[in-house]
Amino acid sequence: MRLVTWNLNSVRLRIGLIAKLVDSKKPDVICIQETKTRDEFFPVAAFEAKGYKYHHFTGMKSYNGVAIFSKLPLSDKQIHKRVGKNDCRHISARVAGFELHNLYIPAGGYEADMKSEKFRHKLDFVDELAKWFPKERSARAKMIAVGDFNIAPLENDVWDHKKMIDVVSHTPVEVEKFTRFYNSVDWVDAIRHFVPEEKKLYSWWSYRAEDWDAADRGRRLDHIWVTRGLKPALKKQQILRAARGWERPSDHAPVILDLDVSG
Repeated sequence: MRLVTWNLNSVRLRIGLIAKLVDSKKPDVICIQETKTRDEFFPVAAFEAKGYKYHHFTGMKSYNGVAIFSKLPLSDKQIHKRVGKNDCRHISARVAGFELHNLYIPAGGYEADMKSEKFRHKLDFVDELAKWFPKERSARAKMIAVGDFNIAPLENDVWDHKKMIDVVSHTPVEVEKFTRFYNSVDWVDAIRHFVPEEKKLYSWWSYRAEDWDAADRGRRLDHIWVTRGLKPALKKQQILRAARGWERPSDHAPVILDLDVSG
């Protein structure tokens, strides 16, 4: 089974990029973040035309939104409200014998300041996830968590650790809370399972760079985690960097994971 997660930064604006991804990579399940559209305007027909007849999504006008589209049946579809807000950032469904969680963790604004409401919202969101998973789910369960987590935790998940240490997405307080969430049900970082921590690895490049590819000032904000029971199923990963250079691109690249779910 091939699983893709991608912060598309508007599904209606970039539906053509989904078609290009599907034609080239042929995923079985696609998880999208930052869909930026209300449910009644979601381009479901475009996905169904490509064979994704099972879906689960929640969205709002202009902001946030998460979606799962699958060629395999989905069941137990849930929408999870976080930190007292109904802002369309967490959904889950069962597919191919595991529970799939699609997450869009808040970016946190531009200032790593506890006086910032956006930054506090981000930290509270991650804290809640770290408590919710061990309370509501078993570490022995087969689960996958994917999405734009908006945190680059490792030194080589950013282009320059020293220069980024005070920048939102790589600050010590974010990394500490991210690590607590990661350890909450003994997750496995499915991408770093294949790529050593000593190697630079990014999934996001800013629109602000005149030549993002040459500058290569990236961050790994997009993640796929699996619980220990699914670790033997991990087969291959890819961050599709080329997609960042497609016409009218998202600033995020698709992250792809192949799993053997036959067992």
